[in-house]
Amino acid sequence: MGKLGILLVIVLGAIAVAQLVRVYEHSLKLKKTGEHDINDRDNNLNAWLMLLFMIFQFGGFIYLMLAYGWTGRGPSASLEGEETDWLLNLNFVIIIAVFFLTNFLLFYFSYKYVRKPGVRATYFPHNNKLEMIWTVVPACVLAVIIILGLRSWNNLTSPSGDGAVVIELYSKQFDWTARYAGEDNVLGKYDYKLTTGTNELGILTAKTIEDAIVEREKKVNSINKLLSNADTVLSDSLVEAQEFTLSHNERILRSLYQLKQNHNTEVDKNAEDDIIVKGTLVLCVGQEYEFNFRSMDVIHSAYFPHFRAQINTVPGMTTRTKFTPSITTAEMREIKNDPKFKYVLMCNKICGKAHYKMKMDIEVLSKAEYAAWLAGKKKETFKLKYGNAPAEGGDDMAKEDGSNSGEDMPAEDATGEAAPIKKEDEI
Repeated sequence: MGKLGILLVIVLGAIAVAQLVRVYEHSLKLKKTGEHDINDRDNNLNAWLMLLFMIFQFGGFIYLMLAYGWTGRGPSASLEGEETDWLLNLNFVIIIAVFFLTNFLLFYFSYKYVRKPGVRATYFPHNNKLEMIWTVVPACVLAVIIILGLRSWNNLTSPSGDGAVVIELYSKQFDWTARYAGEDNVLGKYDYKLTTGTNELGILTAKTIEDAIVEREKKVNSINKLLSNADTVLSDSLVEAQEFTLSHNERILRSLYQLKQNHNTEVDKNAEDDIIVKGTLVLCVGQEYEFNFRSMDVIHSAYFPHFRAQINTVPGMTTRTKFTPSITTAEMREIKNDPKFKYVLMCNKICGKAHYKMKMDIEVLSKAEYAAWLAGKKKETFKLKYGNAPAEGGDDMAKEDGSNSGEDMPAEDATGEAAPIKKEDEI
């Protein structure tokens, strides 16, 4: 009954509006005027409404700035973020100044130059001086903003100093994995063909090469067995798909044999002391970090909102940024008066159905706390964890939500350089 009543009210309201419109139209006919005839009273009313709307708009804008802060970003939690904030504030100052100036002129002139009896508007088709002003001035302002932006961007993406700690962040649908360089502060090399269930990042060592060869041989043998089994009936399309998969795996296997033959075991030590961390990225306050980014499947965007850092992670290539945390998690909780506050790394690029949950907590510790945490992690190096991991077939990494496996990625050689695989490539 309630829904029926609401429907009746809506219908009766629509009928009432239609009748009012008809009454208005009839009144215009009686006055012998039309909608195109605008009198001075209507003009003056609209002029005052323009002025009132301008005051309301400016008042609302100022109120929101006072209520929610200058930008709503909060304090920067990194040293480099202070430069980014300065650049953003400069942009805001320019934008807000232009906003107030242009809107004031728009609404005030609408009020001041309302049509008056006996006054004709001046036809003003062109003015070289005005054209020059509103072309040159915005161009100069934009040039300054772009130059300052490029300078900041180059500072953030240039190689870090000697004292910076190197961390790799590996993205895939829909999580992040951190790899800390070990005591040598050098990340081990990687190759996508080495990606298995126990070597998710494709880290390159003599052992991972050997294990990858074993797993790839199992795949090749399994497909050969399937295709040669006379008791198994396969459709033509399935046979074609299996033959293509077999050809692909054989190419990868030949690449692995070449990789094994050319591998220099001296570089293994760079990878063996690396520390792989999931769940929480732990950083030390006052320590500069260089972050290298890789992607397994699609383009993601690593976004550190509190540290004012963001950069895309692209399949087949490595991207880089750096920052120095300046506020610990405990200090930021006091600043925000929020005991549950956590820094976060999130994906800022829509990357699939579960994009919303692609996050990684970040904890910034004091130097003493970080040293204690790092000491505990020295027993979890890649060599120790991978050496104790079961050698099982983990290369079949087809995931939910339509993500790709490591085999669908552009190839990366032993130095980490990209080299796309094509169907016609043969070794």
